[in-house]
Amino acid sequence: MKKYISYILTLVVWAAGFYVYLPPINIKATEFWAFMAFMAITALLLNAYKIISQIDPRNLRQSVSQGTRGVKIVARAAVIFVAVYVIGYVISLPVFRAGAYSSLMTVSQGNFEEDVEEADFSEIPILDSDSAAIIAERKMGTMTEMVSQFEVSSNFSQINYNGSPYRVTPLRYANVIKWFSNRSGGIPAYILIDMSTQNAELIKLDEGIKISPSEYLNRDLTRYLRFRYPTAMFRGTYFEIDDDGTPFWICPVMDHTIGLFGGTDIKGAVVLNAITGEHTYYEVDDIPQWIDRVYDAELLMEQYDYYGTLRNGYLNSLFTQRNCLVTTDGYNYIASHDDVWVYTGVTSVNGDESNVGFVLMNQRTKETNYYQIAGAEEYSAMSSAEGQVQHLGYTSTFPLLLNVSGEPTYFMSLKDGAGLVKKYAMVNIQKYQIVAVGDTVNECVKEYESLMENNGISVAEEAEKATVDGVIDVLKDIVIDGNTYYYIMLEGSDDLYSVKAGDYVEILKKNIGDSVTLEYVETASNGVYTVTNVE
Repeated sequence: MKKYISYILTLVVWAAGFYVYLPPINIKATEFWAFMAFMAITALLLNAYKIISQIDPRNLRQSVSQGTRGVKIVARAAVIFVAVYVIGYVISLPVFRAGAYSSLMTVSQGNFEEDVEEADFSEIPILDSDSAAIIAERKMGTMTEMVSQFEVSSNFSQINYNGSPYRVTPLRYANVIKWFSNRSGGIPAYILIDMSTQNAELIKLDEGIKISPSEYLNRDLTRYLRFRYPTAMFRGTYFEIDDDGTPFWICPVMDHTIGLFGGTDIKGAVVLNAITGEHTYYEVDDIPQWIDRVYDAELLMEQYDYYGTLRNGYLNSLFTQRNCLVTTDGYNYIASHDDVWVYTGVTSVNGDESNVGFVLMNQRTKETNYYQIAGAEEYSAMSSAEGQVQHLGYTSTFPLLLNVSGEPTYFMSLKDGAGLVKKYAMVNIQKYQIVAVGDTVNECVKEYESLMENNGISVAEEAEKATVDGVIDVLKDIVIDGNTYYYIMLEGSDDLYSVKAGDYVEILKKNIGDSVTLEYVETASNGVYTVTNVE
């Protein structure tokens, strides 16, 4: 029994290593090869005394050649593994497989006005992930019964929920002690943030989330998946909710389609109920419609870069670089047709400060459309917007692509040092000298359309307006960046109207109980109607 102790110890260490590291048992996974190296090294170390004991100092050459059988086995296995790894790596290189890499993604020519719907300014997502995180933290701070036990997770996902853009994230255990005391009930809620209104809602669950990255032992999400899908190569996990608000983990399964390690693509996804742990694997063509994210933005951009640089051959990508295009550094999301699309600009490989076009890439289906519309590069547009408010020190979010009267337009939120949205900016992509800034979305749109008309760009008909008469029931003034706004509610109505005092001084003469006639834009922004005339 004593002579087997080292072997038993080796198996225990291997099992513990697998439990912690959780590599896929798949020769296409680099983690698998790293784990095999770990196994070989630990086997040698734990059995070193046996190897040494077989060596006779008096006849060193013979004892080495005839003994140390374990060393020979490990050495031969190592040579085989290294050979397979090197060969697999070499045959995966783009220099030998440029055509295969460029074919990973199919790119179609898109029609901007047909594919990108006219902007609905009441549903523009004005929050980026950083601002959403700040709002979520503040919302969590109001939940006194939970804030000492749970924290907001950094796992934010942008989803299209009931036709509107939202960011959603689960809570997580504050620490291992809090996990130990709360694990039986699970995580009790998630946070849902409306990206248009900036409203955050804590959604409490009847039954807590039992499977998540903040769990330990066998309820840890990665470990739970690995024990049920031992060969699957997962590419991230994303938190989403279905149309009924039930929380799920979306776990894309990737494959290397070129050689052993090249041509990363998605072949399917595991959809796991975060509460019950029930799971289903779907092939990529069968992903349910309510799921918004299977292909991550980085993978989509990588595949487009292969398409843009290698479609005319590998040598062309290095030397003549004819028609070689790459995506720009950043990206954003667009909710359209019940899906979420990744937007990014396209520029030449020479790093010009302008774009030759842009692409929209569907995160569920990988459908990709290219739009040959030359114009401002995103970071140049951000600098232009920041220049309009440089005295305030605001910073711009990465642009969102909008269709405004048929014109491709960048929309950006301008944030203060605390990360809160203070103003909004719009930049015409093709005529990027047109830069509009406003305190509200409607103000920004009004200024932008005025600038376009001044530059000879026809603008769609002005938004429809309506008139309402009533008696003032609520009248409150708020100062925003030095401008005074009056917010009005009329008797018998819950509608809220916003009046900029500097534009309509008549409001200064009004008091609660006075009769008033308001002309306003029929489309509300963030639940507030913008007044265009006061009588």
